[in-house]
Amino acid sequence: MLNNSSTEYGLITIFIHWISALAVLSLFALGFWMVDLTYYSSWYKTAPDIHKSVGILLLFLTTIRLLWRFWATMPAPMPTHQQWEHQSARWAHRIIYVLMLAIMVSGILISTADGRGIWVFDWFQFPAVGELFDDQADIAGAFHQYAAYSLIGLVFIHAAGALKHHFIDKDSTLTRMLRVKR
Repeated sequence: MLNNSSTEYGLITIFIHWISALAVLSLFALGFWMVDLTYYSSWYKTAPDIHKSVGILLLFLTTIRLLWRFWATMPAPMPTHQQWEHQSARWAHRIIYVLMLAIMVSGILISTADGRGIWVFDWFQFPAVGELFDDQADIAGAFHQYAAYSLIGLVFIHAAGALKHHFIDKDSTLTRMLRVKR
C-alpha cells in the first residue's frame, strides 16, 4: 500500500522517512568530518560539494515530505500510548522539521553569501541569495553547526523512543515505520 491509512504508514511515507534519516545522519557525519580537512586534502573541495548537493536534495525531499504530511492521512496514535507520549512525539516531529529547514536555509546562506549558486552534483544550480546581512557566512555557519548538533541529539532521542516502544512496551510503533508485522 503506497498511501497511509488510519492505522499504518504507507510505502511513500516510509521511503521518505528512511531516506531523510539516512541523509540527515550522513550529512552530519560528513559535516563533522569535513570541517577539519586541510587545503591539501584531496577531499577539501569534494566533501563540501557532496554536503551541499545532498543538503539541497534533502531540502526538496523535505518540502515534498511536508506537503505529503498535510495531504495524506496520518495513522492515529497507538491506543496504548499515554497522552504525554503522543504530545512529546508530536512536538519532537515539529522541532525536527523546523531544525532541518533551519539548517538547510542556513547552509544556503553560508554557501551563497558570495553570490555564487550551489551546483547540485553538476545536474543543476540552486540560485544564490547573495549577502543579505553583514558576516552572513560566519553567523549562518555558527547557527548551522549548533542547529545540527541539536537536530542530531533530537534524532537520537527519537530513535531511543522508537526502540523503547519496540523492546520495552512491545508495541508496533517502530514496526509501523519498518512495514513489518509483529
